Amino acid sequence: MSKITAAITAVGAYVPDYVLTNDILATMVDTNDEWITSRTGIKERRILKDKDKGSSFLGIKAAEDLIAKKNVDPKEIDMVIFATATPDLPVASTAAYTASQIGAVNAFSYDLQAACSGFLYGMSTAASYIESGRYKKVLLIGADKMSSIIDYKDRTTCIIFGDGGGAALFEPNNEGLGLQDEYLRSDGIGREFLRIEAGGSILPTSEETLAKKLHFVRQDGKTVFKYAVSNMADASTKIMERNNLTGDDVDWLIAHQANKRIIDATSNRMNLDQSKVLMNIERYGNTTSATLPLLLSDYEKQFKKGDTLIFASFGGGFTWGSIYLKWAYNS
Repeated sequence: MSKITAAITAVGAYVPDYVLTNDILATMVDTNDEWITSRTGIKERRILKDKDKGSSFLGIKAAEDLIAKKNVDPKEIDMVIFATATPDLPVASTAAYTASQIGAVNAFSYDLQAACSGFLYGMSTAASYIESGRYKKVLLIGADKMSSIIDYKDRTTCIIFGDGGGAALFEPNNEGLGLQDEYLRSDGIGREFLRIEAGGSILPTSEETLAKKLHFVRQDGKTVFKYAVSNMADASTKIMERNNLTGDDVDWLIAHQANKRIIDATSNRMNLDQSKVLMNIERYGNTTSATLPLLLSDYEKQFKKGDTLIFASFGGGFTWGSIYLKWAYNS
C-alpha cells in the first residue's frame, strides 16, 4: 500500500472591492507613493469597509469561491481550520461560524493563530490530519481584516496591511504529491517587537487603554525586518538542503507578502531566477494569514502537476518556517 500524502486539490480567494492606494494614504498620513513603494513594494491594498463584517466574511467568500470552482459538496468536508490574527470575536470560534455558513455541517473546526505564519502552520496541521488517514477533506482558510486593528495615523503600520481571504482544500494523494517536508520554528523574543499591547488577559480593555490607542498593531520595524530577512531565508534554504534541492529544482517560491525586500533576500539566498518568485504584494499589501492562499489563487493557472513549490513565511511572536510541496493538479 502506497503512503498517503496530503495534497492541495483546490484553492479559492476573495478580496474586498475598495482599493486604498498610496496616494489616498498620503492624504491621511505623512507619506507618498515613492516612499512606500521603494521600501515595501506596495502600491495598493484592499479594505473591507463594512463595519458589520469581519474576517469570517472574507473567509466565507474565499471558501465559497473554492467550493464553486471545485464543485465540492460542503457536507463532505471533515474539518475547517481558520488561520487568522483578527477573529470576529475574542472567544466564539470564527472557524465554527464559517463552517456553518458554508454548509460544512459535518465538519469540526477551530481557529489557528500564528500571526503571519498562520496559514503555513495550518498547512502542517491539515496535512497531518490527512496523512493519518482519519479525514479525507480538510479545508484550510487564511483570512484577516487587518484594517480593524490598524491606526491610520501610524505610518509604520498603515502603509503595510490590507484585508483579504484565501482557502485551500487538502485531500489524500497516492502519487507522492502534496506536502513533502516542513521546517517550522518560533521564538518568544518577538513578542516585544510586533504586537497589540491591550485587549488580552495581561492588559484588558479599559477607558485608559482606549485613550492611549493600545488596541492597534505596533511594531519596531527595523528589528522585525532584520529577523524576517534572516529567518525566512534560513528556513527556505534549510528545507532545500535537506531535500537535496537546488534553485533549478524549485519551480515556484510562495513567500509571505510582507515586504518586497524580504522576498528578494529570500529568493537570492535560494539562488532562484526571479521568474520563479511569485508576488502580488503591490496589489494587496500584507494580508497576514491570507497572503499565501491569495498567491496560490492568483497564480493557480501557471502551476502544473508535479511542480515543486517552496512556501516561506514569517510572523509576529516570532513565528516562521518553510514547507516543500509538490503540486497535485493542472488547472
